[in-house]
Amino acid sequence: MLDPQTLRERILLIEGKRESLVKLLEQPDLGTLRIDVNQALEEIDDLIEEFKRTFPDAETN
Repeated sequence: MLDPQTLRERILLIEGKRESLVKLLEQPDLGTLRIDVNQALEEIDDLIEEFKRTFPDAETN
């Protein structure tokens, strides 16, 4: 089981990589991959939200 600090660090890492997916969505030639990128962003956002609900005192920004 992960301790809260390690979990917080991993969430921060995921949050940092989220921006790469946002930039990928700006690519005009993404085609059907756009659906997968959107899904990944939704799941990342859900994960971050759930983390913040579980650890309301955790600072992730």
